[in-house]
Amino acid sequence: MTGAPGDVVGWRRRFHREPELGFLEYRTAAAVAERLETLGYDVRLGARVLDPALRIGVPEDTETAWQAALDDGVPRRLLDPMRGGLTGVVARLDGNRPGPCVALRFDLDALPIAEAATADHPPAAAGFASAHPGVMHACGHDGHTAVGLALAERLADGDFPGSVRLVFQPAEEGLRGARAMAIAENLDQVDLCYAFHLGMGAPTGTVHGGTTGSLASTKLRVTFTGAAAHAGMTPQEGRNALLAAAHATLAVHSLVQHGSASTRVNVGALVADGTSNVIPAHAVLRLEVRADDSAACAGLEERVLVAIESAAAMFGVAVAIEVTGKAPAVVCDQDLVEHVVTVATGVPGVTEAHARLHDGGSDDASWLIDAVRAQGGRGTYLVVGATHPSGHHSDRFDLDERALPIAVDLLARLIGAPPAR
Repeated sequence: MTGAPGDVVGWRRRFHREPELGFLEYRTAAAVAERLETLGYDVRLGARVLDPALRIGVPEDTETAWQAALDDGVPRRLLDPMRGGLTGVVARLDGNRPGPCVALRFDLDALPIAEAATADHPPAAAGFASAHPGVMHACGHDGHTAVGLALAERLADGDFPGSVRLVFQPAEEGLRGARAMAIAENLDQVDLCYAFHLGMGAPTGTVHGGTTGSLASTKLRVTFTGAAAHAGMTPQEGRNALLAAAHATLAVHSLVQHGSASTRVNVGALVADGTSNVIPAHAVLRLEVRADDSAACAGLEERVLVAIESAAAMFGVAVAIEVTGKAPAVVCDQDLVEHVVTVATGVPGVTEAHARLHDGGSDDASWLIDAVRAQGGRGTYLVVGATHPSGHHSDRFDLDERALPIAVDLLARLIGAPPAR
C-alpha cells in the first residue's frame, strides 16, 4: 500500500486511503510530482499550469489543508507552488523519434462522502478505506491517478514517438478544475488529447473508444437576501427570501422542454434561516442545468437566470448568483474513437472493444479536448471497463483492480501507435 514503483494497485490503494477534495489535493499532487521528478520528467506545478482566475468553486479552507499537508511532512518545495489551492501538475517528456504531441488527463480529487466501514466493503476489509472522515474516492479518480503514474513509469525511457504531457487535474467533481488547465502552457502544439474513465457501468475487460450522450452543465449557487419581520404582527414589513427561492425552484423546473436537445434541471438544495414566526431574510439554492448540446445548455441557463431574477423581483429581495461549476459537453472525434477500438483489441485482458458508451453525465475534460480541437487537434473520452459492486458516488464504491493494468497498457499503446492524420 506504499505506491511502490511499478505497483499500480499499490498506488491506487494509497490514494484511496488518503482522499482529498477538489483544490485541496496537496498530498496527492505532491506525491505525483515527486514521483514524476524521480522518473526524469519536466514537472510543472501550481500557477504555471493552472490559471487561478479560471478556477470555479474554490473552497475557503485551502490554507488549512495546505498547513496540514506541511505538518504531515509533505516537502515544502512542492507545497509552496500549490499554495492557495493551485493543485495542478503537468509532466512533459519527449520521445526518441518523431510523432504527435499527446496530452492525457488524470483527475485527482475525491468526494465529500463518508466511506462504508463494514467488513463486506473490500477497501475496509483490506485496510485501505479512507483515513479522512467524510471524504472518499467514490468515483475512481484514485485509479485514474495511479494509472497516470504507472503510465509515466512505462514511458520514462523515452522509447516512443512524439511527446507526452501528463495532465494531473484537480477538482473534476463539480466541473471546477479543467477550464483553469486548458491553457497554452499545457496544450500548445498538442495534437491528440485523451481523457479516460474507469468503470462507468462497463465491466472489466471492455473498452469503449468514446462516449455519447455527455451533458454540458452549469452549476449555480443562488443567494436571496430579503428582510426579516414578525410573521404575525408586521408581515408587510418583511421581504421573504424563502418564498422567492421556492418560486424560483418551481419556475426553474418548468423550463426543461426543448425540441431537439435532451435537457435537465435540478434544484438539489434549498436552505433558509428563521423559524415559524419570522419572515425569513436569507435563502440559498443550489441547482444545475444540463443538456447534451452545449448551445442548448447555454440557452437553458439564460432562461434559468431570468426565472431566478424574476422571482427575486416579485418578492422584493436581492439576489446574488455564483457559478460553482461549468463545462461544455464532451465531443469525441470519430476517427480517434475508431483508433482506440483498433488498438484496444490487442491489449491483454480486453475481451470486447466498442465504439461508444452512452454517458449521461458530465466531465470537465471537455475544456481540454475542445482547446486541443480549436488548434487543429483531436480528442476523445474513452472508457476502460472496471466492474464495481456499487454505483459511482456511492459510499460503497470500489472498482475491480484488474482494470488498472489494462488501462495502463491501452494508454501506452495509444502513445506508441499514434493514429494516421
